[in-house]
Amino acid sequence: MMTFFRSPYRGALLRVGAALVALVCSSQLAAREGAVGTTYYVDSKSGDDGLTGSSVATAWRSLDRVNATVFHPGDHILLKSGSTWTGQLWPKGSGTAEHPIVVDKYGRDTKPTINGSGLAEDTVLLKNQEYWEIRNLEITNTGATSGTRRGVHLVAENSGELHHLYVQNLDIHDVNGTDKDKVNGGIHYSAIGDSKPSRFIDLRIEENHISHVDRSGIFGWSTHWMRSKWYPSLGVVIRNNVLDDIGGDGIVNVATDGAVLEYNVVSRANQRSEGYNVGIWPWSADNTVVQFNEVYGTHGQRDAEGFDSDWNSRNTIIQYNYSHDNDGGFLLICNEGSQDPKESAGNTGTIVRYNISQNDHHRSIKLSGPVKNTLIYGNTIYVGKGENVDLVLHTDWTGWASDTYFYNNIFYVEGTGRLFSYGVSGNPDGSYATAPGPGKSTNNVFDFNVYYGVEAPNDAHGLTSNPLLENAGHAGVGRHTLSGYWLRPGSPAIDSGRMIENSGGRDFLGTTVPQCGGVDRGAIESRECSRHQQSSHP
Repeated sequence: MMTFFRSPYRGALLRVGAALVALVCSSQLAAREGAVGTTYYVDSKSGDDGLTGSSVATAWRSLDRVNATVFHPGDHILLKSGSTWTGQLWPKGSGTAEHPIVVDKYGRDTKPTINGSGLAEDTVLLKNQEYWEIRNLEITNTGATSGTRRGVHLVAENSGELHHLYVQNLDIHDVNGTDKDKVNGGIHYSAIGDSKPSRFIDLRIEENHISHVDRSGIFGWSTHWMRSKWYPSLGVVIRNNVLDDIGGDGIVNVATDGAVLEYNVVSRANQRSEGYNVGIWPWSADNTVVQFNEVYGTHGQRDAEGFDSDWNSRNTIIQYNYSHDNDGGFLLICNEGSQDPKESAGNTGTIVRYNISQNDHHRSIKLSGPVKNTLIYGNTIYVGKGENVDLVLHTDWTGWASDTYFYNNIFYVEGTGRLFSYGVSGNPDGSYATAPGPGKSTNNVFDFNVYYGVEAPNDAHGLTSNPLLENAGHAGVGRHTLSGYWLRPGSPAIDSGRMIENSGGRDFLGTTVPQCGGVDRGAIESRECSRHQQSSHP
């Protein structure tokens, strides 16, 4: 039997409790009253366009209902998991910096699918709209025959600046675009028009999976690419995307300043194109950083390198990338020399550092046209048995390269390699007939490099001895497989390199450079100092 006692504080406690409940309720009401935007639900199976769409029970049914609506800041458009629509998604309106409009899914893990089915050029389109985030959709666009088609298209046409457009975690596949237009395929942005300069500010393309699209995976375009009309997009980030089986180019940023392309994987690009394509590259872009990417399996020799710093681009940095098994090689740096200097800045100031190339075919580094002031250092280039490669190839593109500096690189050749070649003539398939030497290129400087298995050029501090890599040539798919490029204890490459100012401060794996007061040669710093440095640093 329990005995209840009446507390003298009971009334006070009840009053305090009631006040707390009132406070919580008033706070929740204030939060609801202060909430911005409406959440709309779309269900392709059970929805009804005649309903409000503002709850799961009153969901809309069709994309037409969505496309006919002008949305407002803070609105959410949620598509039901497992739903499928045929046609185009083009919702209207714009958000604000504080309250973007969001397109997402609801329900289970399966992404809702929008199948363009060739009915429109763009399965998902935003035109002259800003402050949108689109995520967690599956998108296709296959017509009866190939034509200009895209999965997602962001368009700024005579609009001025468009802000905060995020395209994230989409699965885009099977877009049978045309090979005649680079600006079609997977995800594309276009800043176009002559009456009002247009560009994007804070554009993010992140964590998308793109496969079997033509012609390009991710491609930007602008009618303001020439220097007389220069109006670059700012804050462009293309990050953590996975692309496979791409008809032409993998990832290309155009008319940007300060773009960052990082942690992307591009496999099997240039699979179905008759044009010239590369895995990842900027064109008409300043201050682009291309880093921590992996590119492999690019097909053909019409370019077909893993990476490229292209013309009308200044101060491109290509660093910490892994390139392997690309038919056209590791790297292209080029400038179309016939361009009017008032329209093209050429190609100047490219920096290529701390990258690893394994079994890239035919050529490793190609410099084409009047490229200027290029710095290539701290890279490791491995040529395996059975490979036949021009390690540095110069070609004419209305001019030749000048002032190219190679420091602290390791050229490790087990197959056949020619360190220094030039193109005597080009072939229709993109290959070259080559001859030894620099051609008409000028001021090629080699210093502090390692040449193992290949004839060395004039290099005052060059080494031809084995750099003692732990297990070179045995990396696979994934940056995590590259431990074989460590320098073994006793390697002559340890602490024997040239000190480079403003070198980025780290190697391929993130180790601080320099270590022990000395700089190693190659892409990965040793795990221990040389004997000399060890004795100097007890």
